[in-house]
Amino acid sequence: MAEVARHTDRTNTSHRTGGDRKDDVIVENLTPVQIVRELDLHIIGQDDAKRAVAVALRNRYRRRLLPDELREEIHPRNILMIGPTGVGKTEIARRVAKMVDAPFIKVEATKFTEVGYVGRDVESIVRDLVEVAISNLHNKRMDEVREQASQLAEERLADLVTEQMLSRKPARNGSRRPEPGAEAETDVTARQKLTEQRRLQRERKRTLRLLQEHALDEETVEIDIEYDDFGEFDPGEFADEFGDDMQGTFRDFLDSLMPRRPTRRKVSVREAERILTQQEAYRMVDAGSVIDDAILRAEESGVIFLDEIDKTISSGNDYGGDVSGEGVQRDLLPIVEGSVVMTRYGPVKTDHVLFIAAGSFHDSRPSDLIPELQGRFPIRVELSSLDEDDLYRILTEPRNALTRQYEALLATEGVELAFTDESLREMARLASLVNGRTEDIGARRLQTIFEKVLEEISFSASDRPGEKIVVEDAFVTERVGEIAVDDDLSNFIL
Repeated sequence: MAEVARHTDRTNTSHRTGGDRKDDVIVENLTPVQIVRELDLHIIGQDDAKRAVAVALRNRYRRRLLPDELREEIHPRNILMIGPTGVGKTEIARRVAKMVDAPFIKVEATKFTEVGYVGRDVESIVRDLVEVAISNLHNKRMDEVREQASQLAEERLADLVTEQMLSRKPARNGSRRPEPGAEAETDVTARQKLTEQRRLQRERKRTLRLLQEHALDEETVEIDIEYDDFGEFDPGEFADEFGDDMQGTFRDFLDSLMPRRPTRRKVSVREAERILTQQEAYRMVDAGSVIDDAILRAEESGVIFLDEIDKTISSGNDYGGDVSGEGVQRDLLPIVEGSVVMTRYGPVKTDHVLFIAAGSFHDSRPSDLIPELQGRFPIRVELSSLDEDDLYRILTEPRNALTRQYEALLATEGVELAFTDESLREMARLASLVNGRTEDIGARRLQTIFEKVLEEISFSASDRPGEKIVVEDAFVTERVGEIAVDDDLSNFIL
């Protein structure tokens, strides 16, 4: 998606600096109650965190309804979530970002190092957010023109198929049909030309009808593959020599030296129609508009989730350089406060980006963060550990519950999988027991329990089509019970 910037004027950001901005960013009109109700379909418990995030999102919508002079003075209420792993911190942020169709990225604070050391620059967080915003908006615009692009692609494909089919047939006078544009065509009479044109039109209509009926899907046709659409230069091998933003600049430099040309390939008609539709959609989407609108969406609606923020707190050692501790916090501070970050698409302001930080804070406290960064996360919510009842509800209530996932997976093999209520309660009990005896990893423990319980069933499912398998509590106890009560085995297996 980064390719779309190549053919645009990246300095053209004038329409982002003024005007009525509330009309430029599309945000669903969801009330806090509606947001919490939607979150309840996917996340069990953690009502305080849900309410805090819902209010923060609603305040962003309210801000867009204010006059310009007041709107710029209101900054987002950043949130700090405190709680053990596996209780829903990341899922809350991800679900909210999907509901409001906002650019969203999740980053781990431990991946970044202080400026001046080898490691990722914290400003790359904002650059990644812009890339996500551009990609999402470009895909959305592509979907909007997909139907029209499909019609244009069908017309192009009809021309290509007709041309290649006629080129294989001998002309009616017994000689080989001249190639398109060949000098030999100038020697035919006007009558022959007219006859040939009518023949071509008839053949094209017949081909178009066959294409619409999918009668030619398995035939082969030659088309030009545009490299920008179906190939990306991979800068990964240069990652050590160039920074994140320099990779894109280096790619632009290579393209200016060695412009990439279309390649001709033989593909099936079905595949050709897909490729041509993609090409037509690319042509119909204004790349410059996508970039400008996406940057605006990132600035006004972007959500950045900073996970493991507690890992940037210094351990208190007096020796060695503090590369990934307080230095990272101080580098994060300007971005969270609000600053201008230069990207390959132009400057991006972070004043109104919503930051949601999270950490377990097992060995530290939020007050151990540097005071300036603490002040930028005024809303703090504590997420509670999950007990046995919570784990049981996680198995039965959410739309994406593990039970539904495994039932759907085995259904692809023709196996009908079912769970008794007692078996689910037993798995919740064992997961809670192991969490209490070893490291508490919350709902993630359920995935480990499920894999262990269904290991043999999943392995042999392809040989048991048509069967109905009911998982009962005794089966769960047999598979996991002894392991769960043994501390040594629990540490290694569960």
